[in-house]
Amino acid sequence: MAQSQWRKGDLRSVHQRVTERIIEQLEQGVVPWHSPHIAKIGFPRNYQSEKAYRGINVMLLAMAGYTSPWFLTYKQAQGRGGQVRKGEKGYPIVKFGSYSKELDDGEEEKRHFLRLYTVFNACQIDGIEFPQADLPPFTASTKTYVAKAIVTQMPHPPAIHEGRSVRTCYDPVADAIDIPHRSYFESGERFYKSLFHEMVHSTGAAKRLARKSLMDNRGISMSDKTIYGKEELVAEIGAAFLCAHAGIVMDNHENSASYISSWLTVLKQGSNQRWIVEAAGQAQQAVDYILKVEL
Repeated sequence: MAQSQWRKGDLRSVHQRVTERIIEQLEQGVVPWHSPHIAKIGFPRNYQSEKAYRGINVMLLAMAGYTSPWFLTYKQAQGRGGQVRKGEKGYPIVKFGSYSKELDDGEEEKRHFLRLYTVFNACQIDGIEFPQADLPPFTASTKTYVAKAIVTQMPHPPAIHEGRSVRTCYDPVADAIDIPHRSYFESGERFYKSLFHEMVHSTGAAKRLARKSLMDNRGISMSDKTIYGKEELVAEIGAAFLCAHAGIVMDNHENSASYISSWLTVLKQGSNQRWIVEAAGQAQQAVDYILKVEL
């Protein structure tokens, strides 16, 4: 399978292509990270390594509307005795890498690059017996149980005050989340969607991940719409990932319409071409923190 290595000059091209794809979806009113496939089928995985894709790759593959969680490159499929069917189109994913370059003064400088790969879903490959998605059925009670466990098992959590306000927000000064009583919401799922959003915000605090978009925002203020949009993007993507872990399907039109304008403002600025890739990565870090994932 042909693969392209993008270095300094081309690095922006990769970010630009990814960003343009996300913008196109948002302008159509479709929120890419709200794909129902993740909650219903599971996070996309590479069949060769059995590892789940992460960050921006989750979003890129979610847009593919896959029917199986398993993906392979063309070469990986052939190596396992499979064959991508003629005429099938693959899906792009991005792989990060780094290398050290010795400078004139003898010091070493760490540089980063991207490699663009194309992968194919199991439904596009013949000759390999892929396992079925092994997700347990998510009943309403199961979703609530898993969502509650995500909240209670977060390490070093912020204080969560339920019912003392009709407004949902994270206060970084008090390190506390306010959320209306769950009876205020139409369903338990909507309650946890809102709570997950604020929990992701809280991971940006100095004593946790010290995320720049939260720290520079003086909390969560709309005074600088660009910085506000950046932090909201991290929180929205992270909340969607957490919902998927709990089997909660995100609705493209639910709670997100008011944010789309700010996302588009951020993503359309030339200086922010890299932001969607970075935001997805930071959302993944937030989710890893909340779920206590160790890599």
